[in-house]
Amino acid sequence: MIRIFNHYLHRRTLIQVCFDLGLIVAAVFAVALIQSSNEHMVTFAASYGISLAGGMFVINSASGLYQQSHKRSLTQSCARALFALLIGLPLAYGLFSLMPATASHREVITTTAMLAVGMVMIHRVYAAHAGTQTSGRTKILIFGSGAPALAVSESLRAADPHAQIVGFLPGPNEVDPLVPAHELINTHESLTEAALRLGVDEIVVALTERRGGSMPLRQLLDCKLYGIRVVDLATYFEKTLAQIKVSHVHAGWLIFGDGFNQGMMRSAVKRGFDLVSSVFLLIATLPVMLVTALLIKLESPGALFYTQERVGLNGRTFKVIKFRSMRQDAEKDGRPQWATKNDSRVTRVGNIIRKVRIDELPQLFNVLRGEMSMVGPRPERPFFVDELVANIPYYAVRHSVKPGVTGWAQVRYEYGSTIEDSLEKLQYDLYYVKNHTLFLDLLIMLETVAVVLTGRGAR
Repeated sequence: MIRIFNHYLHRRTLIQVCFDLGLIVAAVFAVALIQSSNEHMVTFAASYGISLAGGMFVINSASGLYQQSHKRSLTQSCARALFALLIGLPLAYGLFSLMPATASHREVITTTAMLAVGMVMIHRVYAAHAGTQTSGRTKILIFGSGAPALAVSESLRAADPHAQIVGFLPGPNEVDPLVPAHELINTHESLTEAALRLGVDEIVVALTERRGGSMPLRQLLDCKLYGIRVVDLATYFEKTLAQIKVSHVHAGWLIFGDGFNQGMMRSAVKRGFDLVSSVFLLIATLPVMLVTALLIKLESPGALFYTQERVGLNGRTFKVIKFRSMRQDAEKDGRPQWATKNDSRVTRVGNIIRKVRIDELPQLFNVLRGEMSMVGPRPERPFFVDELVANIPYYAVRHSVKPGVTGWAQVRYEYGSTIEDSLEKLQYDLYYVKNHTLFLDLLIMLETVAVVLTGRGAR
C-alpha cells in the first residue's frame, strides 16, 4: 500500500493506472514521431495524447475499472469495459479531430488513439482476472494467534488477494491458539529470526494480550531497522480496509496519531470545491431534475420536494431537501422509520430515482447554502442520532465535518437500516474525517458515478 495525500492506495492499482495512461501517450507520440518530421506537430499530438489519457482515467475510474475486481465476474468487467469504450472512442475521435486539418497524417494519429483506447479496455479486463503472481505478492507475518489475528487474516484475504500471509507467530502469553496448527510458526524462533527467514514485507501486531511483557519491543524495533514494516491493529485496518475499526482503536491512538486536520486552508479549499462542483452539477442535471419533477407530480399528489430535519456540522440541525420518493403519508404515525429494502412506502417513480440517486440532487441547494458539503458523512435524523450516539463509541466525531451529498461510507457500504449497519458505516466515516483531503473527495466523487451506474446499495 502507498499513502498519497493521507489516503492509502494499492501499489498494483497505481501501476495499472500508469500503464494504461502511458500506453495511450506512448502510442500517439510514437506514431506522430514516425509519421511527421515536424517537431511542433509531434509536440502538439503528444499534448492531445496526454489530454486523452486524462479523460480515460476519469472514464475508467467512474466506470469502476480501477476498483478491486476479485469479487467481480468476467461478465461484469466486460460490461464496464464496454461502457467505458462507448464513451472513450468518441472522445478520442472528437479530441483528435480538433487537430488542424492541415496536420499531416491526422487520420493515422486519430486511428492510433482509438486503437490505444481499445487496448486499454482489453488490458483492464485482462488485469482484473489474470492470476496473481506469487513473486509480486506482499508477504505478511501476523504476530498473534488469537481472535484479533483471525480477524486480520479474514479481512486481508477478503480485501486483498495480492497479499500472502506467511504464517502466525503466537505471542508469549498466548497458550491456546485459535488459528490452524499448520499455519503456526515454530515458537522456538524469535520474531526477528522468523521474519528474516521468511522474507516478510510487513508484520501486523495482533496480540490478544499486550501487557505483562508480551510485546517484544526490541525485536519489533530490530525488524523495523531491517526494513520490515510494523503496524498495529488500528493502523492495519485503516490501511487495508480504509476503515477505523472501533473495536480495535482507543482514544489515545486517535488523539496522538496524525490526521483530523480541520485547518482554515482545508476548509477554504473544500468550500471552494463545493461551490464550483455544485453549480456545475445543478446546470448539468437541470433537464433531469425538471423531468423528475414532472413525473412525481403526475404519479401522486403531494409536495414535489421532501424536507426533513437532519444533524449537521457540530450537531446543528438543518432542513435537508430531496425529491419526494415516498407516499405523502409515509410516516403517518409520526414515528421515524429506517428505509428498508423494497420499502412499500416508495412510489414507482421514487423507486427509479432512488436507484440512480436522482432524489439526492436537490441537496445541491443545501451545499450552496453551506449546510452540506459535496463529500462527507451522510446526515442522519436527530431521533436516530440520539440512539446511535448512546450505543456506538465515537459516533459524534462524524459531526466534526459537514455532512455530504455523497461520502466514503456511501460508496463503500450499502444502505443500512440497523445499528450494526450504522457501526460499519461509522468506521468508514471516521476514516474520512481523519484523512479527508481534496484528493480523497475527488476519488469519492468518481466512485459515486460508478455506484450510480450500477445502482449498488440503493433503497
